[in-house]
Amino acid sequence: MSNKVLFCATVDFHFQAFHLPYMKWFKEQGWEVHVAASGSMELPYVDQKYNISIQRSPFHMGNMKAYRELKTVIDENKYNIIHCHTPMGGVLARLAARKARKQGTKVIYTAHGFHFCKGAPPVNWLFYYPIEKTLARYTDCLITINKEDYQLATQHFKAKRIEHVHGVGINTENFKPANEKEKIQLKKSFGYHPDDFLLFYAAEFNKNKNQQLLLQSLALIKDEIPHAKLLLAGKGPLLENCRELAANLGIFHMVEFLGYRNDLQKIVPMCDVAVASSLREGLPVNIMEAMACGLPIVACSNRGHIELVQERINGYIVPANEYQTFSLRILEIYRSKKLYRKMSMESKRIIRNFSLNQVTKELSNVYLRYMAEDIDESKGKYNRTYI
Repeated sequence: MSNKVLFCATVDFHFQAFHLPYMKWFKEQGWEVHVAASGSMELPYVDQKYNISIQRSPFHMGNMKAYRELKTVIDENKYNIIHCHTPMGGVLARLAARKARKQGTKVIYTAHGFHFCKGAPPVNWLFYYPIEKTLARYTDCLITINKEDYQLATQHFKAKRIEHVHGVGINTENFKPANEKEKIQLKKSFGYHPDDFLLFYAAEFNKNKNQQLLLQSLALIKDEIPHAKLLLAGKGPLLENCRELAANLGIFHMVEFLGYRNDLQKIVPMCDVAVASSLREGLPVNIMEAMACGLPIVACSNRGHIELVQERINGYIVPANEYQTFSLRILEIYRSKKLYRKMSMESKRIIRNFSLNQVTKELSNVYLRYMAEDIDESKGKYNRTYI
């Protein structure tokens, strides 16, 4: 009987965006790869895909049906390893796998940023913290992607193992710096002037992502950097609100609302500075992509940003909602070519630890630990085998 691994998340796009390299890795080891998530997207490296009716909201009654569907899949397939992601994917998979764990299945959960963290609303701590604390007992390996979450988990949770890995991995072949000539050509190809100073942020327009701070910051420096342009990629419920704010601040002509894009590997390298205004992050991919392209970073203070941005080394960390300070930091980078070059070089250096190659090594070490353990239940001990 072949070895099987199940990847579980709320929606299948999550795997398309972040986890295909690890599915490919399992296939290379000769394993059968299954996926359980909501959605009908075709995914490479997948032998069996289950469209499970998981809902994002923990209060949606449809998750009771999703739990039953997922439990049937798990009980019938006798997986060696289950790796679950996203809040609801992690909750339902760990509950549904309780019986399977007693029969030897290993359950791994990656927390892509706990909903409870420093600065999070008290309701997040009251609701999400007890859930994660309880479910940690049904987790063989809890993987965290930032140091704050790792410290919290090791102090308060009872998972069998707790690991820290450097995110989901950035493909530095897709996101890489452009030299001066290439940057000029890219700017021209997108309709910008070579002297335009491009600030970039990719995120859904919602309350947490806080794009209003970027607009307010740009308004303060519109005279100092008249050829600055703020490129905002993404959609979301607050998009129209931000359009109106840009118009009211007199900077609508300086803001590009790009919508959803699938060509960020061309857009990011032509930009000059990456900005990030979110109030909470686990470990933001948008910042890692910008660093891989050699961009200095100006970002609001949160656990994910401080994991990536070293103050005055590859950028600046600004207290949340201090848009005056935020605008001054952008000006400092704009006015000093020496500072810009230094921060650009440091971004490229720091991001090496978060590259796809590095994270693949870290995750494969986690997987191999469980792939090489044959539990001899009768003797109550582990027998090592070698792959």
